Amino acid sequence: MTLRMFRAAAVGTGTVVHDPCTGLTHWSGLERLDLGRALLDDALVAGWPVARPRELRRARPVSICWSPIVRCNLACPHCLDDKSVREGNRERRRHVADRIADADVLGVDISGGEPLLLPDLTTLTDRLILGGCAVSVTSNGWHLAQRAAELTGHLDAVRVSLDGPDAARHDRLRGAGSFDRAMAGLHACAALHIPTQIQTVLMRSSRQGAQQLVDLASAEQVFGLTFLQMLPIGEARDLPADECLSDAEAARLIANLDIPADLHIRLRRRDAADGFTVIRADGALWRNTDGAQAISRRRTLRDPADLVLEGQDGSA
Repeated sequence: MTLRMFRAAAVGTGTVVHDPCTGLTHWSGLERLDLGRALLDDALVAGWPVARPRELRRARPVSICWSPIVRCNLACPHCLDDKSVREGNRERRRHVADRIADADVLGVDISGGEPLLLPDLTTLTDRLILGGCAVSVTSNGWHLAQRAAELTGHLDAVRVSLDGPDAARHDRLRGAGSFDRAMAGLHACAALHIPTQIQTVLMRSSRQGAQQLVDLASAEQVFGLTFLQMLPIGEARDLPADECLSDAEAARLIANLDIPADLHIRLRRRDAADGFTVIRADGALWRNTDGAQAISRRRTLRDPADLVLEGQDGSA
């Protein structure tokens, strides 16, 4: 049994549990479950039915991605961030963290840019945790080995981005040395018992490495592997259109993989990313639209009520 932190909340007559490693929300299979941040058995939660955000009909998103930084030490061609967005200062980041913490969001994934470039990262995660959120950080892993000890106790999971199962394929997209640095980060987290998840962007040109990524994730004994459908947003708008697999193609690819029974695999289809809420470094709410083919700016986050969007159907 492996215990790690989740976030439980009441929804209607039931209870849901948000997993900061996978980003999934599950219907609880327990008759009684304390609400709020809760230590639960990883394997037990993984076996519970997935609660689709649209099913929950919450006034606010179940989970969000917060990108408080635009800066990054790498230049990935499939990055979803908008480099033209103005980055807020330390005071602005803390203001946004407080607004999110008060908004009854179950899960927050801090991304970027590269969040490990933020000197005040643990201050931000602490504020979110104090508000009851389950908190993860998505990183390219370059600085993870260096900062892992500092992060211990200040977040619930780390998601490390890998775009190939070896240095040749990963570094082709992310730059020389990036695979070895990411792997060192994974090993540092394992030594410190920080729950880790591998994430990979699924593209036509890199799909051949999918099985080897599964094998790598299994060998590293991480909590799971998430395949993210490439979205033509941010820097990725400049990639060839045929880099995007259809959701049906992606589903067939995953279905044909040889997956160990103890490895949790998630495919985030493009249709599931539609409607996802993002808070960018300008402190504004953005939302994936048009089948996650685009993203639109909604409003500046000044108050927790700003997370309630017109026509909100719970599809975070």
